[in-house]
Amino acid sequence: MTKNNFHIQGLSRLDVAVAREKYGINRLSIEKNNVFFAVLKDLVAEPMVVLLLATAVIYLIRGQNGDAIFLAVAVILVAGISIFQNSRSKAALNKLKDFTQPKCRVVREGLVTDINSDELVVGDSLIVEEGMSIAADGRIVHSNDFSVNESTLTGESLPVFKDPLSVEPIVFQGTTVVSGLAVVSVSAVGDRTQLGKIGRGLEAITVEKTPLELQINNFVKKMVIIGVIVFAIVWAINFFRSADWLASLTKALTLAMSILPEEIPVAFTTFMALGAWRLMQMGVVVKEIKTVETLGSASVICTDKTGTLTENRMSLAKLYLRGSRQFYDAVELTDEKKVRQLVVLAMWASEPIPFDPMEVALHENYQKTCDIDERPGYHMVYEYPLAGKPPMMTHIFENKSGHRIIAAKGAPEALLAVSGLNIEEKKVIESAIRKLSAEGYRVLGVGRGLLDGNQFPPVQQEIQFDFIGLVAFYDPPKKNIKDVLEAFYKAGIVVKIITGDNPFTTQAIAKEIGFRNGNETISGDALLALPEKEFGEKIKHVNIFSRMFPDAKLKIVNTLKAAGEIVAMTGDGVNDGPALKAAHIGIAMGTKGTEIAKDAASLVLVKDDLSKMVDAIAMGRRIYTNLKKAIQYIISIHIPIILTVFIPLAFGWIYPNMFSPVHIIFLELIMGPTCSIVYENEPIEKNTMLRPPRPLVSTFFNWNELVTSVIQGLVITGVTLLIYQYAVNAGFSEQLTRTMVFSCLLSANIFLTLVNRSFYYSLWVTIKYKNRLMFPMLGFTLLLGLALLYIRPLAMFFEFKSPSAFQLAVSAGAGSLSAGWFEALKWVKRKRD
Repeated sequence: MTKNNFHIQGLSRLDVAVAREKYGINRLSIEKNNVFFAVLKDLVAEPMVVLLLATAVIYLIRGQNGDAIFLAVAVILVAGISIFQNSRSKAALNKLKDFTQPKCRVVREGLVTDINSDELVVGDSLIVEEGMSIAADGRIVHSNDFSVNESTLTGESLPVFKDPLSVEPIVFQGTTVVSGLAVVSVSAVGDRTQLGKIGRGLEAITVEKTPLELQINNFVKKMVIIGVIVFAIVWAINFFRSADWLASLTKALTLAMSILPEEIPVAFTTFMALGAWRLMQMGVVVKEIKTVETLGSASVICTDKTGTLTENRMSLAKLYLRGSRQFYDAVELTDEKKVRQLVVLAMWASEPIPFDPMEVALHENYQKTCDIDERPGYHMVYEYPLAGKPPMMTHIFENKSGHRIIAAKGAPEALLAVSGLNIEEKKVIESAIRKLSAEGYRVLGVGRGLLDGNQFPPVQQEIQFDFIGLVAFYDPPKKNIKDVLEAFYKAGIVVKIITGDNPFTTQAIAKEIGFRNGNETISGDALLALPEKEFGEKIKHVNIFSRMFPDAKLKIVNTLKAAGEIVAMTGDGVNDGPALKAAHIGIAMGTKGTEIAKDAASLVLVKDDLSKMVDAIAMGRRIYTNLKKAIQYIISIHIPIILTVFIPLAFGWIYPNMFSPVHIIFLELIMGPTCSIVYENEPIEKNTMLRPPRPLVSTFFNWNELVTSVIQGLVITGVTLLIYQYAVNAGFSEQLTRTMVFSCLLSANIFLTLVNRSFYYSLWVTIKYKNRLMFPMLGFTLLLGLALLYIRPLAMFFEFKSPSAFQLAVSAGAGSLSAGWFEALKWVKRKRD
């Protein structure tokens, strides 16, 4: 809470409680679906659940009640796992939704305080300023240079200027502040606002599927089609041999279960939602889940200078007086009257209630050095908002005696253009600008307007100005920014600075922070004047863009995207909105970012700390890598399950039906948690941020990786079938053969989980990775497997025969080798590198 300068008391706590009771909270009513029925609907649509239910019914018809009950329990387990994963994902997303709820600023009990927008009540004194989204309907009671964009309600894209004396001094929820500041007395909240009556809502927006999601869905659909075809073939073979259509159907359903990779979509949803939740814990709020997928591919980061590379702690540091052609230290301000007048004039050119850091610094400096504060004696009679390329602004004040002050400030080039100075005088000032800028100062020109009468021209550039001097501010670089840039460079990410500041200041700061390839700069006007081909080349090779404006920023982002780059763009202002929206990853600043910037961005850095972007990219790469490990594991372990069911049946081996649905569902229940819980918890590999970004357009199932998974699966299949033949040739019974084959597969599953933790580093390295879920899950799998083999009722139900120690050692050893051979391949790869 802070003191307010509006002389407004605002509501008391009791007033707030009464208003909330009478008018309700500031939230739109949204029709909510029954969560239970939504989950039930999703479960019924799951192919695995349908197969399990169908098989359970067949078992009941055949009188195999034990098997039917087991599959019914399996349906409950599958449903439980789905609900658990769904609830984890939903909980993570709900936390994100709460965290991204917009804030608003109100005056209560004489103090300015920030609250959640849904806590706003009728009668509140709401403060809205440039870049904010207006949180409720209300009447303007105070304003400075205030304009709003009401296109969400009216469709009119041009800003509308409003003040307390306007014909309609009303603002509406959902509109945005384009310029200035206003205090609004809230008149309607929630459903009673104009927006509430129209019934707009974010929930009406349909979310498009991401490229990765589409790839995964297409892969699963293909596997379902293959499953249907193989199901028909297996049913036909069995029916031809036995003429028992129910038994044939059971065996065909067994194979269909083994083919369906239903764990893959579950893993994708879990990884993305939990990834967003982990990012939120790190101080990075992801507004769109698809951004988690895109983060690891970021190849270019376009960053603002002020507040991103620098602290945004503006302090008035240097002054330059045109009349004396001398520089002055603002900290040790001289008693010379003209120098003091420069600061005073710059203050009058600022907003009366400042919110920009430079204007705050000017007001503070004036307050410290003035003998008499003249501000209460003057009122603003006319203002020209910040406009032009480069921009400037002009304020006209008048006191009771009619004395008028016309003060302007802005980009020095803008003031020079309207000052009427000769070429020689301009050269002297330009030299002073370069000197200050080269030392890293942010420089503004200050001028006094010369205007007679009460007729104000339509644009400020038509006023004749006397160029008084320059005010220079110092904004120190952030302490960690060198390390941040170095981390981006090591990760193969190009960094470009896009700023509204002048090139000399930007280059000076860039040199100070170790920014690479910053020798060449170009301005927004010069850039847009280039032919299209040359424009693309400039964008590719230049890394510092100065005096930028929205159209130029947007074109830079779109050109980089067209060149195949994955673009991350930081921003905090209204003018950054289009570029943030266009970028693959729009990054808004949580502290100093405007609501428009936050709304346009896909993620928000809570503490305006760019180092969090390094962490976010690392997290994006980690999530993608771990998801790929999980899916490669699923493919590898599905192949031996499918072929162990299919080959003995298709080739008429002595024991054609190795596995029944109960065995398949048991293996599925082991694999699901392994891929979506254990692999999601894997830490980042140490070389992850030393590799270049992966292309976003690259297919998730690329040929080399798919071949690796298929070969892993085929080797496990070969070894498993060798164990089958070993048992048959040794004269073992069907139950013992099944036991040894199952033990081999279970052992292979455990070792495959460990081996696939990295496709580069050895098991001896990855065994030290901190994953608190890995060994408990594998230990549980091992104990459960042993229980099935050696606890007699369970063994009988699964049609197993308890093996001897030697038989178990042969099966488990073969399974371990069938997955462990990949360690040798990784060793060769490391030696080659």
